[in-house]
Amino acid sequence: MPVFSRSEWGGSAPTAWKAAPDTHIYPSALSDAVTRVRIGKTPDGRRIEESREIPVPADRAWSLLVDTERWPEWGPSVRSIDCSDREIRAGSTGHVETPVGIRVPFEITACEPYRWTWRVARIPAPGHRVESLGPERCRVFFEVPLLAGAYVPVCRWALCRIAEMA
Repeated sequence: MPVFSRSEWGGSAPTAWKAAPDTHIYPSALSDAVTRVRIGKTPDGRRIEESREIPVPADRAWSLLVDTERWPEWGPSVRSIDCSDREIRAGSTGHVETPVGIRVPFEITACEPYRWTWRVARIPAPGHRVESLGPERCRVFFEVPLLAGAYVPVCRWALCRIAEMA
């Protein structure tokens, strides 16, 4: 999939994207929408932020992210899940089964309105965040640790699935 820097995208990219020199635009293979990738500062430090605008209220997108029974539907690295809580909260624990059948433990390290983070096998994993863009639009983010940059395409796929489901 081609990668376009903001200068290569041309005049049709949203103004906010043109203003961010570290932003890259990725046309989505699954629809006419695009995802945005940039290095951002989060409460957990600098992370690669993969995001996508979705035409639904923030509450609707957030409900998909916190409902553990829905994770296998949008998470390509999640075959199944068992969790102490159906809707996660700080301190929720459980196991994720990967597509190759390996079960790994996880713990939700923070869960506040519209942002949650976790550790999988005691390793920091991508955080999840939703920002409201109005009553019927939001942007969903995955906050990928810098050392896990190879995971960004997996997050892009998950964002496409979330957009389809929302």
